[in-house]
Amino acid sequence: MTHSMTAFARKQQSFDFGTLSVEIKSVNQRYLEPTFRLHDTLRSLELKLRDRLKQKIQRGKVEITVKFYLNSGEQGLDIDPDRLRSVLAALAKIDAQVANSAALNPLELLQYPGVLIDAELDVERVQESLLVLFDDALDDLLDGRRREGQVLAEAILQRVSEIATLVAEIRQEIPEWLQTLRTNLRTKVQGLGVELDPERLAQEVVLLAQKADVAEELDRLDGHCKETRVILKQSGPVGRKLDFLMQEFNREANTLGSKASKENITRSAVQLKVLIEQMREQVQNIE
Repeated sequence: MTHSMTAFARKQQSFDFGTLSVEIKSVNQRYLEPTFRLHDTLRSLELKLRDRLKQKIQRGKVEITVKFYLNSGEQGLDIDPDRLRSVLAALAKIDAQVANSAALNPLELLQYPGVLIDAELDVERVQESLLVLFDDALDDLLDGRRREGQVLAEAILQRVSEIATLVAEIRQEIPEWLQTLRTNLRTKVQGLGVELDPERLAQEVVLLAQKADVAEELDRLDGHCKETRVILKQSGPVGRKLDFLMQEFNREANTLGSKASKENITRSAVQLKVLIEQMREQVQNIE
């Protein structure tokens, strides 16, 4: 099933030790590009979270934000002495080089990452709870990407059907178009006031018809329509395959437009390019 790269999921759950919140946002990106914003207590889990993400998502720019709110009164607070000494040493160096530096505010000092720690907090239990909550949020994100992907697939299939219809209409125009070429050539020869050998005239008509022949381009467009339908039924990421196919669609439409000399065919070629561009925009969001 086709997956979009755009989705959002949020999960929050309260425990006796506090509240955990996980937010995951994803948008289109050529490769997988995850970024994590984690609470200090949970920062050591980043590699595990990254591995879990890679197992289920292959493409997209994904932002993960994890927040942890400790229940007040449930746990005591303590100071990490080693971290505090490091911060004080750094501040002393600044004070030695900056004249008239502001007096140190203890409350501001507590806000430095790692200075204030949660005494008696069962960190392992908090981390285990986060992993479960993260998996739930990731499943919600995948559901959203799946739903959005289905919408994108339907939009692409609709345009594929319109392209197939245009190709069929152009095929019906070809006999009249070739007859017009023959008529125009005979008219030009007659206007010159010279006699042209019928066999030579027939050869010139064949040459013109070969130059104007768009059967190959129409066959390829039909083939691309079929291939698009096949790809959209495949499992796993298909965005890159579709992106390449859009380039091939556009190549054939350009060639068709350059060969067309009949107004109806020229108009159809322009419509083809519009539909192909609309598909390409949708494909940019597919994983």
